[in-house]
Amino acid sequence: MISFVVKRLSAAIAVVAFATAAFAQDFPKRPITMIVPFAAGDTSDVIARTVAEQMGIALGQTIVIENVAGAGGSTALARASRAEPDGYTIAIGNAGTNAATYTIYPKLPFTPDSFVPIAMVAKTFGIIALRKDFPAKNLNEFIAYAKANPGKINLGHAGVGSSNYLICKSFVTAAGIDATLVGYRGAAPALTDAVGSQIDGVCDAAASVSQSINEKLVPDLPTSAEAGLPEFEAQGWNGLFAPKGTPPAIIAKLNAAARTAVETEAVKKRFADLSTVAPDPDEQTPEVLQKLVTRDVEKYRKMLADDAKP
Repeated sequence: MISFVVKRLSAAIAVVAFATAAFAQDFPKRPITMIVPFAAGDTSDVIARTVAEQMGIALGQTIVIENVAGAGGSTALARASRAEPDGYTIAIGNAGTNAATYTIYPKLPFTPDSFVPIAMVAKTFGIIALRKDFPAKNLNEFIAYAKANPGKINLGHAGVGSSNYLICKSFVTAAGIDATLVGYRGAAPALTDAVGSQIDGVCDAAASVSQSINEKLVPDLPTSAEAGLPEFEAQGWNGLFAPKGTPPAIIAKLNAAARTAVETEAVKKRFADLSTVAPDPDEQTPEVLQKLVTRDVEKYRKMLADDAKP
């Protein structure tokens, strides 16, 4: 009896494995939805649309963008975590939505294990930009001014949990300064107030700030290490995720499409316009993205403990 049960069980496993392989071989047979936890027009939204278009070409199917903003990206990730793990619903995220959010919103209905990484598709660069008439003209002068005027400098960001909020927090922690972080309903109004000298500056992605500070200057800006603050790391990432349980064969197909997409001239050109770069080929594996998530969950758990929502 035992041997009979084992044989029947083995046969069942073989049938399931065959069915999954056949399903993956035909994938995709219909359009794919990419959930974007940002408002339309946001830098990460533009990255998502740029990559999705070229992935769709590689897969022979349209990838439809679904913007689901709110609650630091957790609304979108909750929707993605509940989707069928069949490859037809994926999500794009960053260190804010897929790492910091677990500290800021500790009662989320999902965890990092609710998702399977597909690929990192973009690397972004953070900038601290000050109003034109600010008395400091370089990083050292700014830090000295901030330490001499604790709590008096205002830096704008797009809300607690946003990627530019993380840039702000990382910067003030590394610099050892006391600055007031002012949240806005998006990056654009924060930048508008900085340009209008309503606040002292903004923490944002280079893509968002470049046009307001003369984009020709961005490539020549010193890195934080070159400017004397190597502890400040402002490089961000955007990655693709699928719901837990998505078959490895389908993840492999989506990964291959993402790799193809970021190597196209269309994506490279658009990324250049956004002061964004594609990851190196060896950084495009699911394993690398998983390591980034694991690293940043712990990093922001320590940094953002005081920001946790009850």
